[in-house]
Amino acid sequence: MSYQVLARKWRPKSFETLVGQEHVVRALSHALQTGRLHHAYLFTGTRGVGKTTISRILAKSLNCERGVGPTPCGECAACGAIDADRFPDYVEMDAASNRGVDDMAALLDKAVYAPVQGRYKVYMIDEVHMLTGHAFNAMLKTLEEPPEHVKFILATTDPQKIPVTVLSRCLQFNLKQMPPLHVVEHLQRILESEAVAFEPAALRHLSRAANGSMRDALSLLDQAIAHGAGEIREQQVVDMLGTVGDDHLFAVLDALLAADVAALVGVADRMAARSLSFEAGLQSLASLLQRIAVLQFAADAEADEVEREQLLDYAGRFDREYLQLAYQIAIHGRNDLPLAPDGYAGFTMTLLRLHAFRPEQPGGDSSRQSPPTPAGRARPIAAQGGAGLAAARGALAGGPPSSRAEPVPAMPTETAANKADAPAGSDGAPPSAMSDDAIPVPPWEDWPEPVGVAADAGDSGTSAAAPVATMRRGDGETSVASAAAEGDWHDLIRAMALGGMVRELAQHCELVRSDEREVTLRLNATHRHLLSVNRAATDKIQAEL
Repeated sequence: MSYQVLARKWRPKSFETLVGQEHVVRALSHALQTGRLHHAYLFTGTRGVGKTTISRILAKSLNCERGVGPTPCGECAACGAIDADRFPDYVEMDAASNRGVDDMAALLDKAVYAPVQGRYKVYMIDEVHMLTGHAFNAMLKTLEEPPEHVKFILATTDPQKIPVTVLSRCLQFNLKQMPPLHVVEHLQRILESEAVAFEPAALRHLSRAANGSMRDALSLLDQAIAHGAGEIREQQVVDMLGTVGDDHLFAVLDALLAADVAALVGVADRMAARSLSFEAGLQSLASLLQRIAVLQFAADAEADEVEREQLLDYAGRFDREYLQLAYQIAIHGRNDLPLAPDGYAGFTMTLLRLHAFRPEQPGGDSSRQSPPTPAGRARPIAAQGGAGLAAARGALAGGPPSSRAEPVPAMPTETAANKADAPAGSDGAPPSAMSDDAIPVPPWEDWPEPVGVAADAGDSGTSAAAPVATMRRGDGETSVASAAAEGDWHDLIRAMALGGMVRELAQHCELVRSDEREVTLRLNATHRHLLSVNRAATDKIQAEL
């Protein structure tokens, strides 16, 4: 006895059994009920989403012996003949192999004749975008004004290649990809009807591998049944598909929570030993992080009851900010894989970045602290707010991270000769016991060292940069201090009588701090040319203050 594959055996025979295309079913059902039938339909969508299936159901609805309606009986001679692909008035034509103008002319010559057995002649042209330009032109007139007994159904996976003159003559329906949850539910019904033992977790892997195509899911289900000797087991499905199992992904999350670098590298080693795809691993990891992040903001968003409790546990243990950062690292790591020496190296470095970069509250205890950093090495810090640069500088210098950016006093400009003559223990040496070679190169771009401009306005043009200016005021100017203390620096600029380049310089400055005696401003190094153009600008600003 011949075996019929599941994709053909379980092809829907009516609109009620069709899965995942409710918007198309609703429109066609209403049209059949009211008799408002178009003469040409265009179904678009990826492979295996139901274009041919809907075409056959529509043909049965039009030619059922019990009358035109959205629910064909499926028992009459016309319905049975259409299901068996032997109905003379339902013609399926493959445009990929019959794409010429002669093939189209032969089809149109037969269309003028009345139906042989049914009520309508239905012509279904699959992959219609493969027709030549002359074939499209040949069908335009008939497609616009066909005989009363003719219905055209066009199907394509690439509607952009169809001429607009054809699109304007058709009623177009875009068939959606199948959601994974719908695929899993449909596979469960089929396996229960076929009396095949299965594990629900295995069906989730099949639904993801199908990528929205129900026919692909059924084909993979056939393969999984054969691979498992009549059973569907998760580990067997993972081995068959060559995908990264959930055990690897959860092992990565557990290692990140425990700050265990050896466990992270062990996951990469196990994947390499099984020849698993590192790109697919990063893709699955990013998808898992996204689901956990959604649960942190909406606990009822996860529809998969099997994994819901486990994902909720991770959602409560991970920091929200870290999950957002981890998601970005995962997707960027996937993009960087082609640039890595090999897939293993790129995947391992991505895992190490996930371990190295984690937000920590300044001055607070974190439940997920990084392992102790060896003395003499820079510790990666992801400080929040405006203290990130100061904290990073403090970590490199070996001191505690500063909670706010402090202005640096004026420093004389050193020449190459002065640096060569300076003793090893001079004041210019960095405040650290380690040598210059031991200081790692920071991954960020350092700001130039700040210079006190108020000390000597003439030196501002010759210094490397002048990002900070400290300006002292008189004793009685408390209104300016209060306005500056509130952070309204730009309002203060508008109140001062500044103009030209002086006003331009003031607008590019940033208010660092203010008290009763002085106002400290910072100028970005990219705008230091404003000081060189007008050396007396700081004096004018100080005079106005």
